Amino acid sequence: MRLVLKLGSSTVTRDGTLDAPRLIDYARVIAALRDAGHSVVLVSSGAVAAGRALMRAHTSDPAVIGKQMLAAIGQPRLMALYGELFGHYGMTVAQVLLTRADLDDRRRYLNARNTFEAMLAAGVLPIVNENDTVATEEIRVGDNDQLSALVSSLVDARLLVLMTDQTGLFDANPRSHPEATLIARVDEAEIPAAIWAAAGSGAGVLGTGGMQTKLKAAEIARRNGADVVIADGRLPQQLAAIVRGDAIGTRFSATAQARDARGRYILAGLRDGVGVRVDAGAIDALRGGRSLLGVGVCSVDGEFDRGDTVAVHDREGRVIARGIANYGASELRRIAGKRSSDVATLLGYDFGPEFIHRDDLVMW
Repeated sequence: MRLVLKLGSSTVTRDGTLDAPRLIDYARVIAALRDAGHSVVLVSSGAVAAGRALMRAHTSDPAVIGKQMLAAIGQPRLMALYGELFGHYGMTVAQVLLTRADLDDRRRYLNARNTFEAMLAAGVLPIVNENDTVATEEIRVGDNDQLSALVSSLVDARLLVLMTDQTGLFDANPRSHPEATLIARVDEAEIPAAIWAAAGSGAGVLGTGGMQTKLKAAEIARRNGADVVIADGRLPQQLAAIVRGDAIGTRFSATAQARDARGRYILAGLRDGVGVRVDAGAIDALRGGRSLLGVGVCSVDGEFDRGDTVAVHDREGRVIARGIANYGASELRRIAGKRSSDVATLLGYDFGPEFIHRDDLVMW
């Protein structure tokens, strides 16, 4: 299974500093999941807290320093700690800093997707955070709950786990209502209004989210084919049980099949008059669930850029499929009919052997 795990500020910090003992417990559990054949993407808060702790040694009032500066100071410290902890279990980590613009622009989206796929195929653990240093209000995702939901869609995850400082979502605020009851499952296509009301608002001192943002994240992820679980981040060992499907925290069931959701994204970018014509061998490969390679392309119609959605036709012009182009039209004309091993020589670079990856393809 491919899953995205989000660790919030309340999970990764204790008394305002990074909680290394808890994080090494997470490293141990994630390493065990990897060994069991699962792929994990980690979305982690904590950069601001790490930056604030470091700046206490340099100023008497670190509160006056902006969050963007604190994030820039703390992000290297956060990654260094993760690198050290996961290194104990033979895992390599990679830093991924994103903004909403990276996910809204189709070419940048495709670049990010390809990079994630390469990292996961190599057994590398991507660790994601918002790029606070450059993010403006217009391109800011806003909080790591929603970022994790967008990442789960980007990598086609089947499960999104949001770790927090509560055991799940309750029908009232458990801090002020000790009689509050845990909501174990939400299976309705639309999250009921009563649950939104119960989520309230607000976030911790070091965080930007709360239960409301987790519900918004759940809406995004489950519509893109992922189950979502809100659980107690103070108990890292629960993660393995959550992946098994045990009744822990609050589970929101997916409201769409992942391929259906991906297909809607692909078709949303379709323009008339752009596409390719392919030979019979390529059609057989596509119908067999394989990717479209340049060697199978006979001709190119219209002009398109890398990341655009294009139509795939047979030689007679009948639509066979639609998908996201990994190369632009001008590039494809140079490599059409050529072997994948020749692409780098012909172009001077390559984005991989596929013109359209099977995960970016909708058969017609």
